[in-house]
Amino acid sequence: MFQILTREVPVRTFTIVAIAFLFVFVGIQRVAQADEMKAAVEDMKGKANANAEKAKGEAKALTEEAKGNKVSGAIERAKGKTKAAGERIKGEAKELKAKTE
Repeated sequence: MFQILTREVPVRTFTIVAIAFLFVFVGIQRVAQADEMKAAVEDMKGKANANAEKAKGEAKALTEEAKGNKVSGAIERAKGKTKAAGERIKGEAKELKAKTE
């Protein structure tokens, strides 16, 4: 075991191995950072789509209520909330997928 430590290793070989190790380490770190960024983007897109669906449902509900259809307004509002929840869930699923890639 101590023979390995006392044996002289050429400086060129040691340098090549050290540089290769650093390239691999830095490459892995950059990939991890890219995955985190992609996950954050997917999360934001999911939330934005959810807010858009909720706003659409609210707009349709207000239109129906202005016409005097309170029941249709409540239905449109519920549909908007349901679609918003679906978009939020899709965004979270894409976020988790991006984290695991």
